[in-house]
Amino acid sequence: MTQPLPPCRGTLTPNRALADLTWLRVGGPADWLFQPADEADLAQFLAALPAEIAVFPMGVGSNLIVRDGGLRAVVVRLGRGFNAITPEAGGLRVGAAALDAHVARRAAELGMDLTFLRTIPGSIGGAVRMNAGCYGSYMADIFQQARVIDRQGKAHTLYSDDLKFSYRHSVLPDDWVIVSVLLKGPSGAPDALAARMADQLAKRDATQPTKDRSAGSTFRNPAGFSSTGQADDSHALKAWKVIDDAGLRGATLGGAQMSPKHPNFLINTGTASAQDLENLGELVRKKVYDSSGITLEWEIRRVGEPAPAGKKTGAV
Repeated sequence: MTQPLPPCRGTLTPNRALADLTWLRVGGPADWLFQPADEADLAQFLAALPAEIAVFPMGVGSNLIVRDGGLRAVVVRLGRGFNAITPEAGGLRVGAAALDAHVARRAAELGMDLTFLRTIPGSIGGAVRMNAGCYGSYMADIFQQARVIDRQGKAHTLYSDDLKFSYRHSVLPDDWVIVSVLLKGPSGAPDALAARMADQLAKRDATQPTKDRSAGSTFRNPAGFSSTGQADDSHALKAWKVIDDAGLRGATLGGAQMSPKHPNFLINTGTASAQDLENLGELVRKKVYDSSGITLEWEIRRVGEPAPAGKKTGAV
């Protein structure tokens, strides 16, 4: 991208590699990486940015494959100016860059039950965008409102009716940037909430490849809802179960693997390219369909362009 960009008070980096900003540690460069100083800086920059230049808001890269050719866009990544967690109106005002786990812990200290967020990877902005959830709870259940900046730099306050939450989805435009959200959950005793989160973490570590490079759940559950974590939870139409039934636990392609520990986790064993990871995911989708007639839908976002022909790529 040779077109000059508007001035800003934050950090604007050309041709910025993105692999080290994603949990899977793959992907090519963005034309530009913009880290705004604050909301006003973000709004002014977007207002002055030529309309033909694409914008891609990126969180901490926990549920994302950036393809090996990178992104022809300005990638917006929020930092420290956007991670405050503050009591407000009986709830919590949370910066979009705040990590889900940190929000759960802070809420528990204040006697608010947002414990389901404790084991969800990523930041609050991304969790709202995809209506993240687990243990039978979803962002939609605790969401009150969001402050967002649109592609033209205008601020909006959005409510649940605006976002039309559904399973792993909202209608938030791809190039709108969430800057903060207001969340409200039921009350609970801080000690009991802390104990519940400790139990959730132990269960996660026992069943998921938390020590590997992964991006969380790879595919949405065909059942259309999250696992509840309860003893009576049905495994029918769960993504991990149909993958396992198709004989794909531990399947590999290049440096990519479906985790032997949890077959709905796509992992980078150390040498995978983004193409390896995406191709293995597509192979799993095909084989699951062939064996069961079920079409798995990606939960991980895949963005960007493939690597130029003949260019070798791999993990960092």
